[in-house]
Amino acid sequence: MMTARIVVLIVALGAGAGAAYLASGTDNNKTAAVQDPAPQLATVDVLVARSDINLGQAVKPDNLQWQSWPAATASGLLIRRDNRPDAPSQLAGSIARAPFFTGEPIREQKLVKAGGAGFMAAILPSGMRAVSTDITAETGAGGFILPNDRVDVILSKRDKGQERGGTPDAANAEIILSNVRVLAIDQAPKEKDGETTVLGKTVTLELKPEQAETLARARQAGTLSLALRSLVDANLVDAGSENEDAKRGSSIDIVRHGIATSQAARK
Repeated sequence: MMTARIVVLIVALGAGAGAAYLASGTDNNKTAAVQDPAPQLATVDVLVARSDINLGQAVKPDNLQWQSWPAATASGLLIRRDNRPDAPSQLAGSIARAPFFTGEPIREQKLVKAGGAGFMAAILPSGMRAVSTDITAETGAGGFILPNDRVDVILSKRDKGQERGGTPDAANAEIILSNVRVLAIDQAPKEKDGETTVLGKTVTLELKPEQAETLARARQAGTLSLALRSLVDANLVDAGSENEDAKRGSSIDIVRHGIATSQAARK
């Protein structure tokens, strides 16, 4: 009986020692695994947009920053710091021909030098025309119209009384173009009473071919003014062009004494 107890005790002690040894080996393996350094991902510095850059916006050095990028995915289209450390200053003044979002890599294919060849054609949508016309502070909404704003073009003219049987002269005004986009103003933005303004003498509008014809005729008929529209109207589907087509289809131009007037055509 005594021998059996001794055997059981020896087996229990051996099992406990084995368990302790295994536990100690596991902890050592865990410690070694934790201490092993993780492999480092190879990165390069790539030029990205620090903030959103809109279509037609002039790029400034403050709009750009260097950001770490996985080297394996840094294609040749991206601007790398090790190849072009002066890229932010070199690209300053370029115009975005497509928008950039914050953190998006800068690609020169989406930029064009301001005033360079192809700038206006680069930002002009397919099928549209860029047409310029003269403005003043009075006819250009006091200088508060900026590129990418939406405007209505108003034609104001005075009908001579002698053309209507000696009646007094009458001033008429009508919207000839509605909700068109401003592509450019001829001067740089300036501060006026704390607001950004552009006091230019020429405005360039984005027009359809038929709208360009309407504007060309209107320049000879009277004074053109721009009415600034809300930013909400940028995506508004406007029926103005359809109405203009209808007007052209139902009116004729009559010239008397060198002055052109439009009258409704009789069917």
